[in-house]
Amino acid sequence: MASDSAQWKHYFDEWGPSLLLFARQQTGYLVDAEDVVQEAFIKVWKTYAPNNPISKSLLYSAVRTIAIDHARSTTRRKVRETTIYEERDTDSDWFQRRLEQNERAAMLEAKVRNLSHDQQEVLVLKIWGELTFQEISETLEISANTAASRYRYALEHLKKEILPRLI
Repeated sequence: MASDSAQWKHYFDEWGPSLLLFARQQTGYLVDAEDVVQEAFIKVWKTYAPNNPISKSLLYSAVRTIAIDHARSTTRRKVRETTIYEERDTDSDWFQRRLEQNERAAMLEAKVRNLSHDQQEVLVLKIWGELTFQEISETLEISANTAASRYRYALEHLKKEILPRLI
């Protein structure tokens, strides 16, 4: 049992940060991405038992599915709460998100968010998730060539948008 626990801790230590970034990208920061990652690990562990090795793409698929479910739920709740709140007082900013980031990070994030959702997914999985195009294809249920094309288009778009501002 100790070796099983150590193996899962290794998975979490190695892949946790990139899974967290992917969860944040998937949810649009609407929900706590750490909860999504934790739930994904638990779901995969319960489904595939502690003795079976798992792949990164399996964890990314679980994070994606859970993040989408959480985002939908959170969006519905936020709409209900905002509607109720707006009926009471329109001067408050309780439901406004305040991000404190440096200017360059904010600009990069904005440019990545301007990409199509498909390109965003592949870019995050490839760069921060360090997945291969084959693993991305398994995660997103697309061909490896499609994943590579989306990645290439995303980089071309970012290059056109960002380089002129940095020069």
